[in-house]
Amino acid sequence: MTMDDSKDSATSPIIAQSPPPQMPQQNSDGFSLKKAGERICEAASTDSPGLCAFILTIISYLLIIATFPFSLCLCVKVVQEYERAVIFRLGRLLKGGAKGPGIFFIVPCIDSYRKVDLRTVSFDVPPQEILTRDSVTISVEAVVYYRVSDPIAAENNVEDYSHSTRLLAATTLRNVLGTRNLAEILSERESISATMQSSLDDATDPWGVKVERVEIKDVRLPVQLQRAMAAEAEAAREARAKVIAAEGEQRASRALKEAAEVINESPAALQLRYMQTLNAISAEKNSTIIFPLPIDLLSHYMKSGNGNGKRKTKSKKEDVLSDDE
Repeated sequence: MTMDDSKDSATSPIIAQSPPPQMPQQNSDGFSLKKAGERICEAASTDSPGLCAFILTIISYLLIIATFPFSLCLCVKVVQEYERAVIFRLGRLLKGGAKGPGIFFIVPCIDSYRKVDLRTVSFDVPPQEILTRDSVTISVEAVVYYRVSDPIAAENNVEDYSHSTRLLAATTLRNVLGTRNLAEILSERESISATMQSSLDDATDPWGVKVERVEIKDVRLPVQLQRAMAAEAEAAREARAKVIAAEGEQRASRALKEAAEVINESPAALQLRYMQTLNAISAEKNSTIIFPLPIDLLSHYMKSGNGNGKRKTKSKKEDVLSDDE
């Protein structure tokens, strides 16, 4: 045996007794189980339809191909210019948003769609018995105009957007008018309508509904209140009529005073006024004409008559005195 062989034989048992280091079995198994659990959770949390949905989709496409072209009657759909179609595939909203207007395709057996009308819709709010802030019971009717602005939100966020909007309009009408006085309700309809419109629009925005206009249609008052308001209005009108008549008489008296002053400055003006009056009377074809005789013309005769009367009384007195003597 050589010296090299003795060295190899001496060192070989030492190499065989030193195995390579290994990871503990318990730690590696725990780490792999943790990662597997995370992957399962991620797979469950994804929005993938799953294997069953994939198989149903493949079968549906095969049936369409097998029955072509008769399957086009079920696959091709049409919506009008004012409509949109919201498509659901196996209960899930199809990507791409609402379809339309025009032609669109669906896959029978796995697709379902709903049409949404985008035109403006109007409805009457039923009469609401409302107690105003000044404790007056009134009945109010209103009209609401709305349209669908987001078809997907209208189908997914609310069960029946039309019925929900009607109920919300009735409650909003009661809430808004309950904070106003009767005089404000009767005189400020435009501001009340604007307040209701903004409130309804904010509430229906998550539903994809746009409230365009709200109008107060009718306000009905109790019969007794109507009579009281009518009596109050009549009294106010009579008071205003008396004031207006008094003001008119005052202005007329001032005008007559000014006219008398003008006529007094020119006596001939009175004669012209008499002639104008005669002309107006003769135009009506009357058989009887009343001619106003100026008092100035008779003043001379009246003075002369008074002088003769005084003279006669003096002569009578003188005769009586002579007889007494």
